[in-house]
Amino acid sequence: MSADQDNSDAQDKGSAPQASLAQLRARRHALSDEARSEAVRRTHAQGRWTAREAIAALCDAGSFIEFGGFVASPDAQMQAPADGLITGSARQGGHPLAVFAYDYSVHAGSQSAMNHRKLARVIAQAAKQRIPLVGWLEGAGARPHDMLVYARGPSTSLAAFARLSGWVPTVGIVPALAFAGHANLAGMCDLLIAVRGAAMGLAGPPLVETAIGEKLTPQQIGALAIHVAAGVVDLVADDPAQAVQLAHQYLSYFRGTQAAGDAPPAEALRDAVPENPRQAYDVREVARGLCDIGSTLELKADWGGSVVTMLGRIEGCPIGIVANQPMTLAGAIDADSAAKSVRFVQTCDAYDIPLLMLCDTPGLHVGPAAEATGLVRHSARLLVALANATTPVMTVVLRKGYGLGHYIMGSQALEPMVLVAWPTAEFGGMGLEGAVSIIHRRRLDAIADAQERAALHAQLTSELREANTAYDMARRFLIDDVIDPADTRMLLAQALATWKPPVRATRKRVIDSF
Repeated sequence: MSADQDNSDAQDKGSAPQASLAQLRARRHALSDEARSEAVRRTHAQGRWTAREAIAALCDAGSFIEFGGFVASPDAQMQAPADGLITGSARQGGHPLAVFAYDYSVHAGSQSAMNHRKLARVIAQAAKQRIPLVGWLEGAGARPHDMLVYARGPSTSLAAFARLSGWVPTVGIVPALAFAGHANLAGMCDLLIAVRGAAMGLAGPPLVETAIGEKLTPQQIGALAIHVAAGVVDLVADDPAQAVQLAHQYLSYFRGTQAAGDAPPAEALRDAVPENPRQAYDVREVARGLCDIGSTLELKADWGGSVVTMLGRIEGCPIGIVANQPMTLAGAIDADSAAKSVRFVQTCDAYDIPLLMLCDTPGLHVGPAAEATGLVRHSARLLVALANATTPVMTVVLRKGYGLGHYIMGSQALEPMVLVAWPTAEFGGMGLEGAVSIIHRRRLDAIADAQERAALHAQLTSELREANTAYDMARRFLIDDVIDPADTRMLLAQALATWKPPVRATRKRVIDSF
């Protein structure tokens, strides 16, 4: 054989692989934003990110492994990149992560039979590897063109997503519109972040018009303000970049103890709670004053305002804070604040994040209007959640510890790991003013002069308060100690250092969707 023949054979042998690689590169390029300049332009013109931009922001650079990029619809007329859903695994901050993002530029981000299979695949990976799952939820629900395909068999992805509850942290981000199945996924997420201007609903405009005969815009059906007021959305972001930053911050609390952050000035806590029991204050300042500087994240800030729920760290250890807020209903627990607290307690308990209860409550909200909200059930749900939690509970009574509200907020009956009070604390089976009115009713009713009666009531209330101080509770061993507020962070850090989260091979509990 001649040398020319050898060279010719070598070229022939190399041409096939080169052609195959060229075809692969071309097909892969077709999936990229660079190959879809018009779709990208339209997306950016609306102030939105593309799905691949969202994936890039959620993941460490170069760490994303895509699942099913070449998946296509069985309908030849519905072909589109990745069939409208990008899924895969990655790292974030060096930690493993599973991600999926619906592509609104592909058939309005609709859910198809094939991309449901892709979703089920990434859910299965999250469950098997026990890693967090983050979803970019932007779409119009089911793809009508797939109706005949759906008839061939059930989609398992939504049920599989529901089974992640309490097993791995799930985060949903709604950057714009999320309707039908996308909204259902949003409702199942442990944490739901929405960007200002977003809208959600279990049915989009076409289905709403068919069902009730009204032609409505997405905003008229489910504007963000509606879902914030209803307690559906946990965090509101100004833009997609902040939404991603909030998702990253939330996930950091589920990665165990980190390096201790800077401590706030301890002495400031001595002035945090007013001596006057009727004077309001913002309990957020107390919570932040106990945590590493910059480590707190408040959830559902605009719903259930008489309780604050907040994640934070003390000496690097993640904690969940449930705090009565005297600025709303004087800190009384109503149905919304109870429901908000239940889900927060369940989330912390499911992942063994210690709970810190900051108690300053006159009790449960009272009256016919309160009863009409189902407070009997919602307050009971909170007590059930706390009584059955096995993650450590630490209680600090800041001021008022009255009635069933105090009982629920980490009282001795709930066996907290730490139960202390500040010198400003006062206790009672109910509000002291009300107790005086009941105990001394005949004596007070016998006084005709209103000013004299009010003066006696104030005197008797003061006497009752003196008999129910933090020191009296400590004397009867109903609390562990009365402490200087400035020592609180140090005491909590010492308590947390005595606890080690257990290694779990099975799910501890599911988390309510509401």
